[in-house]
Amino acid sequence: MLFNGRNFISTAKLAGTSKKLLQQFWYGTPAQRNVHLKGRDLLTLQNYTADELKYLLWMASDLKQRIKNKGEYLPLMQGKSLAMIFEKRSTRTRLSAETGFALLGGHPSFLTTQDIHLGINESLTDTARVLSSMTNAILARVYNHNDLDIMAKEATIPIINGLSDLYHPLQILADYLTLQEHFGGLKGLTIAWIGDGNNVLQSFLTSAAKLGMHLRIATPRGFEPDLRIIKIAEQNSKEYGTKLLLTTDPLEAADSANVLVTDTWISMGQEEEKKERLKAFQGYQITMKTAKAAAPNWTFLHCLPRKPEEVDDEVFYSPRSLVFQEAENRKWTSMAVMVSLLTDYSPQLQKPTF
Repeated sequence: MLFNGRNFISTAKLAGTSKKLLQQFWYGTPAQRNVHLKGRDLLTLQNYTADELKYLLWMASDLKQRIKNKGEYLPLMQGKSLAMIFEKRSTRTRLSAETGFALLGGHPSFLTTQDIHLGINESLTDTARVLSSMTNAILARVYNHNDLDIMAKEATIPIINGLSDLYHPLQILADYLTLQEHFGGLKGLTIAWIGDGNNVLQSFLTSAAKLGMHLRIATPRGFEPDLRIIKIAEQNSKEYGTKLLLTTDPLEAADSANVLVTDTWISMGQEEEKKERLKAFQGYQITMKTAKAAAPNWTFLHCLPRKPEEVDDEVFYSPRSLVFQEAENRKWTSMAVMVSLLTDYSPQLQKPTF
């Protein structure tokens, strides 16, 4: 007997059922859509249109509602496997992808550089080709973004960026889902980034304007985001009619912002720079003084892990902080990406207003 969240059905009965009817049994009647992502890579949100970004957030909301809130079983990844390559340790990226893929009925394989020959005894090209013959998608958390580009070129299956030195697209999708849930929409929100010009910020820069959000960014001199990505953000802001501010003053960035965001000042691989970075980021800690410059409905985001010098406890553990909802949403947005890139499933939930 099988259960789809609404009723039981015998396997004998299923055996004589057409593929189309089986899909309707598991998936429901597909919603109308004009976005088709199956077979795509997800390396950077810059490669996704506004409609495609909204579709991924819609998919995440749908899966969260059906699986978490309604208790439905959706084996959308049944018979599929995911290769998870991790050059850097992880809590949220690993757990969200591994448990999410398994919850959908698939088999995730966690692979570190100690487990496979990646770039040591075997080239990235050969690894990508081998994994393409054995798995349905590759999620890779790497140091160098160029490695993802090589894998995407050589693989015949979707490549998903689990983090690189340039971008962290899965994190930003979770941030947007969290803000969508909290504010009921994204258009018109102002996001204030106060901290390092890192991969998380660069994913905001390549996507926020497409969803109608304004960005106000404060970074110390010498720690600005990549100039090429700033130019992309400027073009996006002009195209979508949003505002973009870059400053070195945290309070100027926080002015009238709905969302205060920061991240670690010392990422993995930057430990030798700790002393220099802590000195450069003095005055960048987010506190209630920062919040007083923000809009009355301000909220706080941090992708974790968090250090007290980045944000004090009063803000981090306040009712305005959405960090743990944000962390959970890593799972639902990761699942949304995998479902969108690997299946024909369409969201059943009514499309949210963005």
